[in-house]
Amino acid sequence: MLEKGLSATTRTTVTAANTAAAMGSGDLPVFATPALVALMEHAAMMAVAAALPEGATTVGAEMNTSHIKPSGLGAEITASAVVTEVDGRKIVFTVGARDGEGPIGEGTHVRFVVDRERFLAKVK
Repeated sequence: MLEKGLSATTRTTVTAANTAAAMGSGDLPVFATPALVALMEHAAMMAVAAALPEGATTVGAEMNTSHIKPSGLGAEITASAVVTEVDGRKIVFTVGARDGEGPIGEGTHVRFVVDRERFLAKVK
């Protein structure tokens, strides 16, 4: 059952593949903002995955985030997501990420529950 308080964490290590230089979001060898967003979004998806009905998944609809500190190669990044609101198919999360030195990003994220087959039938 979807409810406030559901949560999950995800982790990654900063490698050459997820730097701003590699992802095209900048030209420095630091953890890319798109990689930060994806890691937080993955935590949100995982927070509710077990509570969804058969055949359902969630899709991201909105991300409002700040990337407040750079993380270099080799840094371990942990992202978290906590459900703060459930309104029908709409789920709102508080998301955040940190490295070994402290917080690196924070924000809010909105996902919607969808039926997998019906959603994919709309893709052309």
